[in-house]
Amino acid sequence: MRPPDWLIYGSVLGALLTASLLHRENADAPPAPPPPDEIEGALLGPITPFDPAVTVNAPDIPFQPSTGTAFSIARTGRWVTARHVVEGCRQPAILVGGGRAVAADVRLSPRADIAVLQTQGGPSALPIAPAEGMHDNQRGFHPGFPQARAGEVTSRLLGRETLKVRGRGQRDEPVLAWAEVGRTDGLGGTLAGLSGAPVMDRQGRVVGVTIAESPRRGRIYTTAPETFQPAVRGVQKADEPLMGRVVTVDNYGLVSDDLRRDLRVARVVCLSA
Repeated sequence: MRPPDWLIYGSVLGALLTASLLHRENADAPPAPPPPDEIEGALLGPITPFDPAVTVNAPDIPFQPSTGTAFSIARTGRWVTARHVVEGCRQPAILVGGGRAVAADVRLSPRADIAVLQTQGGPSALPIAPAEGMHDNQRGFHPGFPQARAGEVTSRLLGRETLKVRGRGQRDEPVLAWAEVGRTDGLGGTLAGLSGAPVMDRQGRVVGVTIAESPRRGRIYTTAPETFQPAVRGVQKADEPLMGRVVTVDNYGLVSDDLRRDLRVARVVCLSA
């Protein structure tokens, strides 16, 4: 019995189509990679000449006593703050409560807005994070003393920028830019006084020093790993008793309160200029 014509024609067309597909060039692109985690993106890249820049004017006037934040990095009495908080101050001091202050010696970083303070002994240290491993969009926590009172901020890492300081202490400094996404309830206006505060990752490790803000842009600037790590290298010994703590958006206020109560994060002031 002869098969129907439509079946014959269909078989021939099917064979021709199969042969055509087998010999077609395959230039398809591979599947797209999965989207980055909603918490953290790509690894932070190295410093480049193409990093965005922000200019800060530092008026060339005599030193004006200021207040800022410092944090402990060694129980032997080593603290870190922002250089501009204590630069030009004859006698910086750490406030320890009850109207008392402990005088501190100062070592200024020549390359960055960082200063290391030394006192006779101190509280437990905050752990310092490794230089590598930071990610775009990772969360940061800044406990300190904005407006000379207890407060804290949380932020998201935007990336690298260059801070161009003009006037007194003129320099170009690589920094990290963070978007402010939360702060202490009721804390409005400037974050002045938060300078020198640590910026911590979610493991409670310090990744840099808070040094400036741009209120109109909603940004916070911190030191970059390339300047922070050399400034503190060798200060925190391998046997340092560290007390890191996981930090989240739900508990960062409580963690900050604990750090201030234990004086691991403290106010730094100038007793005389």
